[in-house]
Amino acid sequence: MKRPTIHDVAAKAGVSRGTVSRVLNGDRYVSTASQLAVERAIAETGYVVNRNARSLVTQRSGSVLLVLSDPHERLFEDPNYSVLFRTAAQRLGERDISLVLMMVADDAERQRVMRYVQGGHADGVFLVSTHAGDPLASALGDQVPVVAQGEVLGLKIPYAATDERMGGRQMTEYLVSRGRKKIATITGPMDTAAGSQRLEGYTDVLGRRASKKLIAHGDWSRSSGHRAMTELLSRAPDLDAVFVASDLMAAGALAALREAGRRVPEDVAVGGFDDSSVALSTHPPLTTIRQPLADIAQETVRLLLALIDGAGSVEPVILPTELIVREST
Repeated sequence: MKRPTIHDVAAKAGVSRGTVSRVLNGDRYVSTASQLAVERAIAETGYVVNRNARSLVTQRSGSVLLVLSDPHERLFEDPNYSVLFRTAAQRLGERDISLVLMMVADDAERQRVMRYVQGGHADGVFLVSTHAGDPLASALGDQVPVVAQGEVLGLKIPYAATDERMGGRQMTEYLVSRGRKKIATITGPMDTAAGSQRLEGYTDVLGRRASKKLIAHGDWSRSSGHRAMTELLSRAPDLDAVFVASDLMAAGALAALREAGRRVPEDVAVGGFDDSSVALSTHPPLTTIRQPLADIAQETVRLLLALIDGAGSVEPVILPTELIVREST
């Protein structure tokens, strides 16, 4: 069978080829009646856009690149990523834009991303989990529009994020209100905004009581939470609460506490951050700070689309957090 063309769609819809083209390119200046007629004709004819032909006309690839700057295994371990990817893909799909994922854990992978972008294969880049000092983030900004999920320390890249510092305060204030006297924390990586700002929220509340021996660092992984909790127990065996900067690390911390014979929450209260699916699967279920991950992804994509469409600049978006109380405190 002959592959249906844009001319077939126009004939079926009873409109001009130019009107079909405007509908396909998301032009706002198309009547609702014409829009519906073209969409119905596309469905009835089985027409599929030839992306190569479209790219020649629009000078766009029809794709957005999502760059995840974390070890590959983290993609499958951390449930937050599935929420971000699914939401971003759905939102971009509404504009018939494909989402392409590339992982960056070393220099070779950074170079591969640059070659991909310089080859004109992406109209914009969505950065996730980018660390301060990463040369890729600034280099990409010279090529295409770039936005980030979460602030990138040291770079003026548009971003959408939750109020990390306020979330750290909320959890620490709650633990204090529960009568906990010696509250430790396990941070995320200190070269990320989420890692450093959640720690700042903790120190805002505790002041001088936030001593170095009560602070241990993780890398967002479950194993790092286990390691950091073991370290804290050796330094401060009388601690009675811990604020862990992610639910996944908190799951590791809970395992370390069980191994040490500490009851949760009777001996040690544990609070996390994210309100991911992990928070409901731990024993006991985890008190945590909810960040609206789907909304953050939506806002990040909205900012990127605005830049792709020609907006000169966009302002960062910071969304509120919420304390979710469960049985671990």
